[in-house]
Amino acid sequence: MTLLALNAGSSSLKFCLYEVNDRQRPRLQGVVEGLQPQGQPRLIVRGEGSDEQNDLAGDADTAFAAALTHLAHWAQGRGTPLQAVAHRVVHGGRHYRQPLCVDAGVLADLRQLIPLAPLHQPHNLLAIERAAQVFPGLPQIAVFDTAFHADLPEVERAYALPQHWRDQGVARYGFHGLSYTYLSRRLAALDPSHSGRVLFAHLGNGASVCAVRAGRSVATSMGFSALEGLVMGTRTGNLDAGILLYLLEQGLTHDAIQDLLYRQSGLLGLSGISADMRALRASPAASAAFAIDVFSHRLLKEMGGLAALLGGVDAIVFSAGIGEHDAQLRHELMHKLAYLGVQEDGDAHRRLHGEGRISAADSRVAVWVIPTDEEQVLVEAAIDLLGLEEGSC
Repeated sequence: MTLLALNAGSSSLKFCLYEVNDRQRPRLQGVVEGLQPQGQPRLIVRGEGSDEQNDLAGDADTAFAAALTHLAHWAQGRGTPLQAVAHRVVHGGRHYRQPLCVDAGVLADLRQLIPLAPLHQPHNLLAIERAAQVFPGLPQIAVFDTAFHADLPEVERAYALPQHWRDQGVARYGFHGLSYTYLSRRLAALDPSHSGRVLFAHLGNGASVCAVRAGRSVATSMGFSALEGLVMGTRTGNLDAGILLYLLEQGLTHDAIQDLLYRQSGLLGLSGISADMRALRASPAASAAFAIDVFSHRLLKEMGGLAALLGGVDAIVFSAGIGEHDAQLRHELMHKLAYLGVQEDGDAHRRLHGEGRISAADSRVAVWVIPTDEEQVLVEAAIDLLGLEEGSC
């Protein structure tokens, strides 16, 4: 039997088809990339002799829906019975922490959380709805990004608001939990002696950092929504709340402010060129360099604060698109973090392709690049929920 994992993000849709008895290596995997503003949607499929790349017509929403339909029909035509479809769902709110089978009531609850994650939650729920249409009766399993941070200390979770609002669920939830789950497990396997106090940096179109002690999240940069924290591809990151009052006074509507904060800001807003770090690195424009400088400044500031909360750091892990591929950013950050005991192994860093350690052997802090694998976490969670091969929703 097989499981299909769907990971619908803010700029891409990743998918993997796994054998239940061999969940380490997907039979087939791929991605629909270029779903960010000004991107060119493209479908890439690899595995079992397949190597397919196709541009998708239409805007991001149209391309996303078309890709889901294409993928669902493709999987259906493989002749291998699917046991379930596992979905990444960014926000579980106060009530949803454990993986579960989605029904109409759960979908209705999760739709109420769309304002807290408007770039992600609608895509997550669309993936569930499409898959349920193509595979009627097949379990659709939701696994929540916020679950990794469910036991954050109250001093980390609380905003300085009156009790009434905190009772209503206005709190820091944290995100990128599937990624941090995988990275924590992988670091423990690769380097158990350095997996105590860890800074994880998930740096992509969406970006966050997380302080983990003994595998548990103790602080993270994202909060109530996926806006807080670092500068991102098109999102502001930390913003003085007084700016929102000012925007309202200038006559901007709710929808206009939401669009500004989520889709027009971040690297795109700072540079006026692109939300893609690769495009900014290649650009000679001063605004591109400035956008990268602001991104790096905020990242360094956030990592320093988390290191202080941990009382020191045993390891740092870079992951996701920017974290895995931008060697210049990693090099500069490692030198600025030398006060923590970070020493770069320049030769190892230059030779790195994929996963590996890039800190010197005598560095007090081990620094790793580990490509994340959220889809494997989805599949593992689905198998646990189903009771391996025997269970059902």
